[in-house]
Amino acid sequence: MTFATVTGIVIFMAIMGILFAMSLVGMVASDSSTKSVDKNSVMVLKLNGSLDERSENPSPISLLSGGNLMESGMGLDQVLSAIEKAKDNEDIKGIYIEGGMFAPDSYASLQAIRNALSDFRKSGKWIVSYADQYTTATYYLASVANKVYMNPEGMLDWHGMAAQPYYLKDALAKVGVQVQLAKVGAYKSAPEMFTSDHMSDANREQVTAYLNGIWGNVVKAVSESRKISVDSLNAYADRFITLSKADELKKLKLIDGTLYTDQVKGEIRKMLKIDEDDEIHQLGLADMGNVKRSKKEGDQIAVYYAYGDIVSEAGENLFGGGSVIASSTVCPDLEKLAKDDDVKAVVLRVNSGGGSAYASEQIWHQIEMLKQKKPVVVSMGGMAASGGYYISCGSQWIVAEPTTLTGSIGIFGMFPDYSGLLKDKLGVKFDEVKTNRNSGFGTRARPFNEEEMSYLNTYIQRGYDLFRKRVADGRKMSIDQVEKIAQGHVWLGQDALGIKLVDELGGLEKAVAKAAKLAKLDKYHTESYPGQPDIFDQLLASASGANGNYLDEQLRLTLGEYYGTLMLLRSMPYQECIQARLPYVPNIH
Repeated sequence: MTFATVTGIVIFMAIMGILFAMSLVGMVASDSSTKSVDKNSVMVLKLNGSLDERSENPSPISLLSGGNLMESGMGLDQVLSAIEKAKDNEDIKGIYIEGGMFAPDSYASLQAIRNALSDFRKSGKWIVSYADQYTTATYYLASVANKVYMNPEGMLDWHGMAAQPYYLKDALAKVGVQVQLAKVGAYKSAPEMFTSDHMSDANREQVTAYLNGIWGNVVKAVSESRKISVDSLNAYADRFITLSKADELKKLKLIDGTLYTDQVKGEIRKMLKIDEDDEIHQLGLADMGNVKRSKKEGDQIAVYYAYGDIVSEAGENLFGGGSVIASSTVCPDLEKLAKDDDVKAVVLRVNSGGGSAYASEQIWHQIEMLKQKKPVVVSMGGMAASGGYYISCGSQWIVAEPTTLTGSIGIFGMFPDYSGLLKDKLGVKFDEVKTNRNSGFGTRARPFNEEEMSYLNTYIQRGYDLFRKRVADGRKMSIDQVEKIAQGHVWLGQDALGIKLVDELGGLEKAVAKAAKLAKLDKYHTESYPGQPDIFDQLLASASGANGNYLDEQLRLTLGEYYGTLMLLRSMPYQECIQARLPYVPNIH
């Protein structure tokens, strides 16, 4: 009886496993089937959730709990592809934008989307936008539309921008922890979060510069689309029109009218020139992903996505989940692309504030090897700074968005001292026996002494000197020229162009065109790398905890902007000490 019971359980589990696998395959197949486009259709772009550099499939657990392939947030690649397909498809007449609670990763990403929408309009097609309330980010996108509508009792948040970084020095001190710092670069402000309680003068200077630069780009774009002067838009922000009535916003020409959701459909029908009772054929982002592209022709240009914190191993992600640029993965991938004869050029799409200096050097080296075989062009996203710039500087050509945060050529080492927590708070006592003068280097029993800190500062300086040399060699500049724009200084892409840190302003499409030119290609198409994991790989990763889990996804949604800080504090003991990165939490809103 026992044997029969065990056998029955095994058989039952096997059957359930097969059914589970079949259900997953069915869900994926239903979401990835080719989508036909009805005549007189409209593409729907709902600005909800997060916007990341690249779209990723949700976890299998999320799928089984009733989710779909879109619930993990939008990818910039996905949005740009959908807009391009909609522009080229003669059956799609326009785009309907619906604003919601939208969290973009950067204004550079928004700028890329807005440029794509503007290009869509130039093709002769129309765009209509509607929202109950517009954030500054959603209005920046919506303002490119032919018509901008809002709920009669809605809100348009237009008050300018502010950066409010926060500081943890005093919070850590309450539990007996302090952070010892070795750094090079007057503008290298990332460690301030742990070693100060306010912004340094140098950091305030650079934050003021890039914040005003981003806001200037936003105001200029809205001014051109809505035919409102820049001075007037700044005056509206100063007057805090966010709480103004909708009728007042219409008088100020910020919106074209007020409607309820059922009335918006009538406006869309007018644009489509169909009767009130006719069905509106709609395609969302998921649908557009399954709309066929024109046949791929010509040689292949690889677009390799490198976004997130730069780490040595994937499990070292600073914030505990999401994407990383792991040198242990990226380097072999780039080596394969170098050996792939079908790949004629590589565009490295970088969106990173940096991370491990060691990992950055490994990736830099691999790019050096790659460009000996074929052209390498960098396309910068929201950020390509510090370690992100380190891995970019050796390429033959660099393209950045005007609002990309880049530069930050500097390096630092942070060394948490837990002796106060252990001795004063927990009552742990230490004693010591050693063989040599510095045998106790790195002990948790005490902070570094003056001699030990001098060794660390020398080591950090050597890392900074190497960083400068990498930039000087890659950008064909002298060390002195690099030093004048280094010191950890963060630059906007539009400012980096004038100091030779980047070669051209624009998006991914310009980087691809330059790569094709360098490779002397007449006809070409792009392929994205690394490949997206299939549902079974994701299932194995979820089971092992390699890529976070469903609870982590829910925690991220619940905590919002505070999720990063929580994960940062949790992972502090496990970070690599030598870092090349931007401030951890710029906190721009």
